[in-house]
Amino acid sequence: MGGIPPAVEVESSATNIMKNDVIYLDHNASTPCDRRVVDAMVPLLTSHHANPSSHQHRSGQQASSLLSDARHRVARSLGSNRASEITFTSGATEANNLVIKGLAESLRDRGLHLVSQVTEHPSVLEPLRYLERNGWQLTLLPVGLDGRIALEQLAGALRPDTVLVSLMLANNETGTIQPVAEAAELVHRHDVPIHCDAAQAIGKVAVDVHVLAVDFLTFSAHKVYGPKGIGGLYRRHHRPPIDIRPQLHGGGQEYGLRSGTPNVPAAVGLARALEIAGTDWRSDSQRIGGLRDLLERRIMSRLDGVAVNGAAGHRLPGTSNLSFAGVDGNALLASLPDLAISSGSACTSDHSEPSYVLRAMGIAVDLAAASVRISLGRTTTEGEVELAAERLVEEVVRLRAIPRRGHSPRT
Repeated sequence: MGGIPPAVEVESSATNIMKNDVIYLDHNASTPCDRRVVDAMVPLLTSHHANPSSHQHRSGQQASSLLSDARHRVARSLGSNRASEITFTSGATEANNLVIKGLAESLRDRGLHLVSQVTEHPSVLEPLRYLERNGWQLTLLPVGLDGRIALEQLAGALRPDTVLVSLMLANNETGTIQPVAEAAELVHRHDVPIHCDAAQAIGKVAVDVHVLAVDFLTFSAHKVYGPKGIGGLYRRHHRPPIDIRPQLHGGGQEYGLRSGTPNVPAAVGLARALEIAGTDWRSDSQRIGGLRDLLERRIMSRLDGVAVNGAAGHRLPGTSNLSFAGVDGNALLASLPDLAISSGSACTSDHSEPSYVLRAMGIAVDLAAASVRISLGRTTTEGEVELAAERLVEEVVRLRAIPRRGHSPRT
């Protein structure tokens, strides 16, 4: 793989110091802020500091203009030609809660039935379960061993009282890509709106709201080399409009959907990050996909009992979810302080149970518990991948040689 281009230099000096100690391979949890994004934000942290809602004076008007420009740029990056279709939030979690709870509350006179699928991110599943506890009915579609839903099952789940379908574009643990555009076409035939959590997909695959034909799409900046604490909701323009009940109440900012003083520097950073992603995602994905394939080849050529979890033909280029038979995944992570990898979603890392995503895919408990997620990114180098593969092989071999109660060591 000597032809793999070098990683893009996007890090600050502080990040480089940290990376001398740890190889960072957890980009699905969060990405380093691209230097080009930082450069766009820094002037706004020391100037244009006025509240964009303060229209009575020039400083407030300038801040409002910067926010408006960022909104237009975010819309264009997602394939929308209407800035009013973008609502800024603190991230995808807030955006998911806003659209799921806000839409369900708005449409409760029409119906109380919601449809999603079992491997969604917790920021989708938990609002849905909250609604279920409060009188709504929830259908969670199963997935196959590849982690994808069957469109026939989605069609069978729709009812006259269905008011929302929520379907992620790409899974955060396995990288599995769902057939969102096909699902949107299907549910629209039943006059049902569809929401898509695209937080993991932007910057890795093509994300165009008109190609996907979704009604709502949510995203976070920190998943695409932007700052933490900013994200957004795309809401397609409808006639008549589909109302969403706000979940935060106050001054009525963000078209009345999300009260609170807008974070202008972060909004500008989000806009810049999405523009870079729109320009670079093809070359980034080709290089990162090559590194992922190299990693998996290096490991699987030296170890038996290794399985790649997720859809082979429908997977994000930088995500590798591997199960190592005969090894406890948490023990493997603990033995690799020099690698920043994870056992699954960062939002469920406090739970010791095997990944609910892998279990929903039909993977046995022992193999689900023996899995780790490695997620590569724009800053990952070929040398880091080769060293990470070497370290993983070393530790798996060592852990398999330790007798476990009721087991003989693997040979």
